[in-house]
Amino acid sequence: MTVSMTGFAARKGQGAGYSWAWDVRSVNGKGLDLRLRVPDWIDGLEALLRAEMQKALGRGNVSLSLKVARDETGEGGLRVNMAVLPTVLTALQEIEAAAMASGVTLGQATAADLLSLRGVLETSSQSDDTTALRAALMQDFAPLMADFATMRAAEGAALKGVIAGQLDQIASLTADAKAQAGARREEARASLAEALARVMDSIDSVDETRLTQELALIAVKNDVTEELDRLGAHVDAARLLLGEPGPVGRKFDFLMQEFMREANTLCSKAQSLALTRIGLDLKTVIDQLREQVQNVE
Repeated sequence: MTVSMTGFAARKGQGAGYSWAWDVRSVNGKGLDLRLRVPDWIDGLEALLRAEMQKALGRGNVSLSLKVARDETGEGGLRVNMAVLPTVLTALQEIEAAAMASGVTLGQATAADLLSLRGVLETSSQSDDTTALRAALMQDFAPLMADFATMRAAEGAALKGVIAGQLDQIASLTADAKAQAGARREEARASLAEALARVMDSIDSVDETRLTQELALIAVKNDVTEELDRLGAHVDAARLLLGEPGPVGRKFDFLMQEFMREANTLCSKAQSLALTRIGLDLKTVIDQLREQVQNVE
């Protein structure tokens, strides 16, 4: 199954006294690049998420975002930090004593004044045991990744259709090139025979061995049979890749290089306007195909 590296999924959930919102999205990349933005006060969560994503994904630049908030109906949203409060009270006594020694009268501090001091009142969510929350989040993460995989598979199915169509174009152009090369071969043979006859008539003696070597070299330089055969083989290989399970994007990347190499050689050997045009059309379709396979996982 062809899978795209482009995908998106979002999900909301709640449990263990909290509510949360997920957001995961990806674009194409040479390897697997995971970027996670999750609350650092939930012990061990990022490591667990990263491990699950590495098992589920092969390639792509993937970003995961998680926002967590305590439910308004949850227990113990705020509490006094009893470790900090004695220190604050001691400091307050020292200030009052110093003020009295200087003849300065201070107003009576209220509970609200103390609670407004930094560190006295804290959110209990960042100091509670987060084991239950972490378990709830990991349970909710599985359906999120399932939705994400479904979208990437749907994108991949559409991508597969586009790639299959472009491979059909390459196969059709290769067949046209073979027909054109066959017609060109007869014309080249006749032209070469005519030129050879003129040479034989204009000189007294010819080194037959050297002449044979030169004719063989010309024939090799002009023959595009191997290039066209390899193009056909590359089309077959690409069609097989479309049906393979697992990530095949890297194999497609390599195959695109081979496609373009044969098309370039065909153009350099063409020596006919019709065959050159076919070679240029091949290069255009191959370049379009290369853009598409860059999104295959």
